[in-house]
Amino acid sequence: MLNLEVAGMYLRNPIILASGFLGISQAIFERIYDEGAGAVVSKSISRYPMEGYRNPTIVVLENKSYINAVGLSNPGYEAFSEEIKTNDKVPLIVSLVGSDPSDFEIMTRKLDGSGIIGFEINLSCPHVQKLGLEVGDDPQMVKSIVETTKSNTTKPVFVKVGVGSTNVLDISQAALNAGADGITAINTIRAMKISIDNFNPILSNKVGGLSGPSIKPIAIRCVYELWKKFKVPIFGCGGVSNWEDAVEFMIAGAASFQVGTAIGFGGMSVFNSISNGIVKYMERKGYQSVKELIGRSHKY
Repeated sequence: MLNLEVAGMYLRNPIILASGFLGISQAIFERIYDEGAGAVVSKSISRYPMEGYRNPTIVVLENKSYINAVGLSNPGYEAFSEEIKTNDKVPLIVSLVGSDPSDFEIMTRKLDGSGIIGFEINLSCPHVQKLGLEVGDDPQMVKSIVETTKSNTTKPVFVKVGVGSTNVLDISQAALNAGADGITAINTIRAMKISIDNFNPILSNKVGGLSGPSIKPIAIRCVYELWKKFKVPIFGCGGVSNWEDAVEFMIAGAASFQVGTAIGFGGMSVFNSISNGIVKYMERKGYQSVKELIGRSHKY
């Protein structure tokens, strides 16, 4: 009932761990899969190791949302390739981040032979200079990076877009024209919080990325517009906390959806909770396959 194929990737269910959350260790990947996820996206992996920002890196908001500026900390692609070299169990999508097409060429070639099912290109991190949105807001750079990545792998490549200075549809168009197999929408949104006691921004980086329920309406709008215009595979991302959120993303046009912030507040049980909720909803509505939900809001 919940299994489906997305851009050539077989998933036992449409629930995917979002990049940036618990995504470096093979042991963690396996635990998340055992807890009920359909697939896992790694934290964004760069060509060289990145230490990230000093603390504080996360602000917890009242409505179960976060502002984070971790800084894309990761061990680099060579160390990560060693970490996952024995993976033969978890449907793993590797998130890649870089500032130049050559970064993606080197990383893709190395990781393509690992036990992974696809790549997600992070072109929209809102709080790291010379990476993320600074790259993703340049359609020509997006085109070059996607073409380079696609030329070095036969696996599906998704591009993670954000809400920056360039329209999401325009950046997605550039990525799809260059050969991307699908779009992940959306990344976190630039935000900050200031202490009213000492008058300073709370995060060490001052600006971070807002995630969780606070951004869900924006993410839903982006997924809806992307499906309406392109009819391509979409991973919905941004504020999925329960099965109702998940269904909303799918009927907006998402083939699958990613969960991140909700784990911080609800733990690993969120995967099975969402699965069970979707199944009961489908039974109530008389649907046989989760694929029947995709883009259903566009029929009316």
